Amino acid sequence: MFEAGDIREWRGHGVLDVDRHKIGTLESVYVDTATDQPSFATVTVGLPTRRRLVFVPLADARVGPGRLQVVWPRSQVKKAPAIGTDSVLPAEDEAAIFAHYGLDYAQGAGGERRLARR
Repeated sequence: MFEAGDIREWRGHGVLDVDRHKIGTLESVYVDTATDQPSFATVTVGLPTRRRLVFVPLADARVGPGRLQVVWPRSQVKKAPAIGTDSVLPAEDEAAIFAHYGLDYAQGAGGERRLARR
């Protein structure tokens, strides 16, 4: 896995799916609040007048010249829970993001959020 500081430099670069089809462009990185390691990215998708940010897990993602390749199919990523381009992720929506990809979700011991934008 890559360091959180490194992946922020990729903002605006292309995000490709498992088959190297372009999904959209990298907007931001969300880290796991327990480990401070990159966990999800938001990808800008949609028409110019109706853009939104979809979430995609970063586990097993690879970086290359001007791109980030994730291990999920484009069709699944584009159907993922989304937020507006100027919105923030509500804490109550985190579980749906994990569920969309079949990943386990648990809040912190004190009920803390699991994801934080970096």
